[in-house]
Amino acid sequence: MAPGERTGKEPGKNRTEGSGVEFAALVAWVLAAMAGVYLLMIWMLNGGPSTKVTRFPLLLVVGHPLAAVVGLAVWIAYLATGRAGFAWTAFAALLVVVFQGFLLFTRWLVGRGGRHARGAEQAFPAAAVAVHGLVAVATVVLVFLTAIEVSRP
Repeated sequence: MAPGERTGKEPGKNRTEGSGVEFAALVAWVLAAMAGVYLLMIWMLNGGPSTKVTRFPLLLVVGHPLAAVVGLAVWIAYLATGRAGFAWTAFAALLVVVFQGFLLFTRWLVGRGGRHARGAEQAFPAAAVAVHGLVAVATVVLVFLTAIEVSRP
């Protein structure tokens, strides 16, 4: 073994034989963020918080991307250091993001269509919502698998 090479035997350290899953998680996270920014732009361009009736509380609209950005920063810290604690912290942040995203999704789904549908969120293309959600699920799975892998003795 070369000097400075990580063996995976030290607590909190990554293995050297990376499978690339951690970088696939990074790519998925960035793709989910891009789809989320697209949805946020549509919401803002259609009135956003200034609409009289919206099913999206401002706290969720701000908290969901904020938690995702914090989690992404922690994931990047994991990629830079290889410490398992960062991987698990990023996963915990993702759980918060998923919960908030699920609340937003159900509020969008319940208010979609019908003669009483209102709010800027009604302008969301269903395909964009689906892509955002599916890539987010892939991100959670990849981060979880990586966190498990780097925690094994």
